[in-house]
Amino acid sequence: MPKQPTDSQTTVPAQVLEFLEGIMPFKELSHETLTTLARQCIIDFFPKNTLIFKQDMTEVTHLFIIQKGGVRSFLKNEDGEESLKDFRGEGEYFGALPLLQNTKANLNVETVEDTFCFLFPKSAFSELIQSEPKATAFFLKSLSKKLVNSVYKEFRQHKISNRSENAFYLFTTRVNDIQTTPKTIPATDTVQKAAAIMAKLHIGSLLVEEAGDITGIVTDNDLRTKVVAQGLDYATPVKAIMASPVRTIQNHSSCFDALITMMTHGLHHLAVENKGKISGIVTTHDIMVVQGTSPLYLFREIRGQQTIEGLYPLAGKIPMIVRSLIEDGAKANNITKMITIINDQILDRLLTLLTEKLGPAPVKFSWLLFGSEGRQEQTFLTDQDNALLYEDSSDPGEQEKITAYFDEFSKEAITHLEKCGFPLCPGNIMATNPDLRQNSSDWQESFRKLIKVPDVQQILHSTIYFDFRSGFGDESLAGKLRDYLCKTIPKNELFLFHLANDCLQERPPLSFFRNFIVEKDGVHKNRLNLKQNGLTPFVNFARILSLKHGIAESNTIGRLQHLVERQLLSPEFHSEIVEAYEFIMHIRLIHQLHQIEEDIPPDNFVDPARLSDLEKQTLKEAFEIIRRMQTSIRQEFRINEV
Repeated sequence: MPKQPTDSQTTVPAQVLEFLEGIMPFKELSHETLTTLARQCIIDFFPKNTLIFKQDMTEVTHLFIIQKGGVRSFLKNEDGEESLKDFRGEGEYFGALPLLQNTKANLNVETVEDTFCFLFPKSAFSELIQSEPKATAFFLKSLSKKLVNSVYKEFRQHKISNRSENAFYLFTTRVNDIQTTPKTIPATDTVQKAAAIMAKLHIGSLLVEEAGDITGIVTDNDLRTKVVAQGLDYATPVKAIMASPVRTIQNHSSCFDALITMMTHGLHHLAVENKGKISGIVTTHDIMVVQGTSPLYLFREIRGQQTIEGLYPLAGKIPMIVRSLIEDGAKANNITKMITIINDQILDRLLTLLTEKLGPAPVKFSWLLFGSEGRQEQTFLTDQDNALLYEDSSDPGEQEKITAYFDEFSKEAITHLEKCGFPLCPGNIMATNPDLRQNSSDWQESFRKLIKVPDVQQILHSTIYFDFRSGFGDESLAGKLRDYLCKTIPKNELFLFHLANDCLQERPPLSFFRNFIVEKDGVHKNRLNLKQNGLTPFVNFARILSLKHGIAESNTIGRLQHLVERQLLSPEFHSEIVEAYEFIMHIRLIHQLHQIEEDIPPDNFVDPARLSDLEKQTLKEAFEIIRRMQTSIRQEFRINEV
């Protein structure tokens, strides 16, 4: 129930008027009508996670219009399972349907951040609907009584699964379906004029045009952080504060691809490109509306942390994001990408804050990620696998300073990462290990020894190192090391032979009669090890062929894509491999998610008895693909079957 208005809550009609004049359908109404409406308005504040409406219980007495913040609406069935319906942000409303139907709240409505709302009493809303045809048409068009009631009824009767009304939209909707027409401004116009245009049109960005070309973008955030916060003259040309070049995405890309791009680069706006021309703009808000919920909230929370300690609990929110993606029909590769992006943001913020605490590093460096982190294939609670690469120094006297700085930096980073929920590596593959903290020349020498003089046992334990990428710092240092490997490894047939032979050690867990081969004893008795026997052979296959052919990619799906594009893998076999790999990964993700929700530490051991007949059959077919991959490796590297 809304609070009764107090002196502090009673809004000045002019403030309400200004807001209403910028949103539909009110901006199409007369000034007199808006003035009458504004005089009946109160404002209320709801902290984050406040349940404003409770379905079937809350008496709705007001129309709520969001002035600042956002809410999510959802249904809850008899078992307490949620189905997310919608996200609404600034300038949008809720409460209209129960007011029109004279019923209690039909949905749960909860704030997703601190939220201010303008509240208009039921009597004022009813009068508006009866007297203003434009308002009537707007609300009746945007509220389909038949649709909402039928979905609600089906959900209550358990006829639909626990997934959002917008299931699959994030992956099937293209950005050109939700893009808005871009507005431009000449590069020589002032920031004051840019602000005036944005305010008038109620938009958050302008593309900057110069000599007929789009050369940059200026956003409302730029105006706040670069003009107001820094006290710049309002006559400053927009060219001085714009971001350039404009980050673009192809118009046929999915909303998920746009979301990943935004989160990776910390953006809220992307220009949509069609045949080399910018045809539109897509924003984070556009995508949140499509998806209904969004990891962007967690992303924003991570970016906003001002202390390292504030990052500690945030990785624990990842399972909630993953559950939503699984329910929305995401493929395993999309889910692991999202987990990786969020983990990368935590790492980036943590190391940024640590650098501010310890002061700038004495030389450029790159924080390397190995294994599943390096491949961007993280699931839940992946062990830390990292190292540190820094540039060579020509000053011998500076080495002591470099060693001392990175020793302290690595120790603090590893400790904080553990507190963020990333377990220590049992094999000590972490930057706190002095052997994994080297300059560029020493890293090249370490890899040279491994490649030139291969030791079979050492190779068995070193494959993790070939899946590295830069997680923080100067990416060019990691890029140069990768270039070195791409040039060196294809020339060393003995090393590749040993690596290929290692790929054949993990046999698919199927007997001659196509029965599952499970663990025979121990705590995981009668269970399948999906990581070691299921996923590792796919990772090994993609890695060995990529290393042989000088492919720099580290992600398994990405490596396979490069192989088929170079005609080193047939399209048919490529498709079968990817589908099998993603199916096994999907089973693993769901298994781990269930364990986390039951407060069980996640593992990779699945009980085949708990799988459906269809899942068992598909899993067996996926394991058969492993046999075909290993046969392909034997032929490629001329290895006889034992």
